[in-house]
Amino acid sequence: MKSSAERATLCFSDRFGQAPTWLASAPGRVNLIGEHTDYSDGFVLPMAIEARTAVAARLRLDRTITVYSAAFDESIALDLSGPILPRPRHWSNYVAGVIAGIHAIGGAVPGLDLVIESDVPVGAGLSSSAALEVAVATLVEAASGLTQDVRDTARLCQRAEHEFAGVPTGIMDQLIAVVAKRGRAVKIDCRSLDATYVDLTDPAIAVMVVNTNVRHDLADGAYANRRAACTEAARRLAVPALRDATIEDVQQHAGALGVELYARARHVVSENARVHAAVDAARHRDWGSLGALMYDSHRSLREDFAVSCLELDVLVEISQGIGQTGGVYGCRMTGGGFGGSVVCVVRTDAAVAVAETMGQDYRRRTGRTATVLTSRPGDGAYTASIP
Repeated sequence: MKSSAERATLCFSDRFGQAPTWLASAPGRVNLIGEHTDYSDGFVLPMAIEARTAVAARLRLDRTITVYSAAFDESIALDLSGPILPRPRHWSNYVAGVIAGIHAIGGAVPGLDLVIESDVPVGAGLSSSAALEVAVATLVEAASGLTQDVRDTARLCQRAEHEFAGVPTGIMDQLIAVVAKRGRAVKIDCRSLDATYVDLTDPAIAVMVVNTNVRHDLADGAYANRRAACTEAARRLAVPALRDATIEDVQQHAGALGVELYARARHVVSENARVHAAVDAARHRDWGSLGALMYDSHRSLREDFAVSCLELDVLVEISQGIGQTGGVYGCRMTGGGFGGSVVCVVRTDAAVAVAETMGQDYRRRTGRTATVLTSRPGDGAYTASIP
């Protein structure tokens, strides 16, 4: 099967009768642990996956950007001579928001024809939106001659998601897409944006993503509600963000927080602690301890943060039934929740059998078909000129 980069190049040539001048690519991501902590200035441990989004482009002579999405088989046009505005709940907002952001900071955005191809499944909790944003930003920056720190590129893409897609995400998804390195997970401090690389090259383990194929939509308000709850909990605890609170702070102020905010705060504070412990476990190749932390994380997301769903819970229960003797060290939901995927750390030699068991048992218990993706940690975004 051809890669997204190869397909984007071929699709561009077919549509426009000539080869593209630039090609950019950015990865999806899976978060091993540290969920719903990034917008509280907390800690996360994601890795890039090998599935990627690619954008091919060539200059136009006018002040128009055309964008063709192979996934939607749809083309849109953006007029650079006027304001770029979002469309109601449309895929192109992720592209338009990035281009508007580059224009706003003084980038000399030229007319372009763009073609987008992607391997990153939409709605699976693998950050297809950030992969698209970062791929477009990386390409348009190159075409505009704009040079900026990759962290600034991540912030620009985050703003696009906030302002054009209407989803108030944290910085994790966009940042991992620009700083990822092959063979490494990345512990990110979401306040300082410092990135610490964590080796995951042990051939004895693999990272498996199992997609429930229950699609979530983070723009429907649930994500924003969780973020608002964390902001309000921090205010009541008199800290800048929940990253600055301790579990003792949360427990001592349970009455002031109330039942819901107490639960939300307890998840964030305990999840930050689990990220630090997970990094230590990975560095010692203590996969059993890492797996236990993953199960604890899922329990917290299900009970305290209330972002899981039946299908995610079923997959985690199946993985627990397989256990370490069957090759599963740990499993948890990953991404925003309300559907999407679970991430599992499994023994490499048991990966095929684990995938078959999880798929069969999931179908038997839910009537749905799961999709399994196994990935090593991948590289971050890149751009290339095509001679």
